[in-house]
Amino acid sequence: MPARRVATVFACASLAVAAAVTFASGAVAPSAEAVNASTEGSAPSAITSMWAWGNPIDPATDARGLGQREFEPGALVAFAREHGLRSVYLSVPWAANQGEFATWLPEAVDALHAAGISVSALGGDAGWATQPSLAAQWVSDALATASFDGIQFDVEPWAGVPDPDLGAIVSQYTVMIDAAEQVANGVPIGADLPWWLAAKPYGSGTAFDAILPHLQSVAIVAFSDHAAGSDGIVALSQPAVTAASAAGVPFTIGVETDSPEVAGGAQYTFGDDSAGALETETARVRSSFASTPGYGGVTVEHLIAWRTLLGD
Repeated sequence: MPARRVATVFACASLAVAAAVTFASGAVAPSAEAVNASTEGSAPSAITSMWAWGNPIDPATDARGLGQREFEPGALVAFAREHGLRSVYLSVPWAANQGEFATWLPEAVDALHAAGISVSALGGDAGWATQPSLAAQWVSDALATASFDGIQFDVEPWAGVPDPDLGAIVSQYTVMIDAAEQVANGVPIGADLPWWLAAKPYGSGTAFDAILPHLQSVAIVAFSDHAAGSDGIVALSQPAVTAASAAGVPFTIGVETDSPEVAGGAQYTFGDDSAGALETETARVRSSFASTPGYGGVTVEHLIAWRTLLGD
């Protein structure tokens, strides 16, 4: 997934200019006093959720395995508790109900639930947009494996395409979501959507507007290593935030902690900064959006990279 995000960043960086106009007209950077008030003392972190890409399965026993001990149920719970997380998007492979995944996933989900943390099944492939039956099958297998609270799609058919045909992609994407909904039996469906979709005209609105009615939540991906300014997290995400709030769709703001090489440049990630910078800048994001209906905090990309940033 991070590799796909690199291509998306490069393809869409020029749209920051359009976001700057919106920022100037509507979004106001928080004052230093507001930032200080939100970060001093025992104020909780602005980070409320994370993408958890990986698994602890031994690759010698399953080709899908990554052998990452950070994904053992106890380790997941300890990390989530330490950082006050309310939700985890947990990576779920194809055919999750087979092999050792059929044991690990329910154990991990149950452990997180026991700690009061909600868990969504995280996954996706760009090809699912044109083969919605695959998305539906993945959802069926995931929900048959563990008691997930939601589905979180990370499907990026626009990644690596300099000028994606959003007229076709948006239609395909919404058909995919609807196919997944048919087998989800009421389990809420969310998705990771890049900020720039809210700057792309589609029908009478934008590409972002067209997808929103098919979702119960959205993680607005706005990768930058600072909150303020025309290329900052607040300005980039503001149009999508406005649209999601108006549509009554709960949202979080997604930030990156992977290396600059993976993220596509140092300006898109906190990976070459510090854990303190991550907390300070996401507190600024919270100060800007906390009063916006539907705001649910900041989501960090991703568990392993975040732990590296923290020095764990």
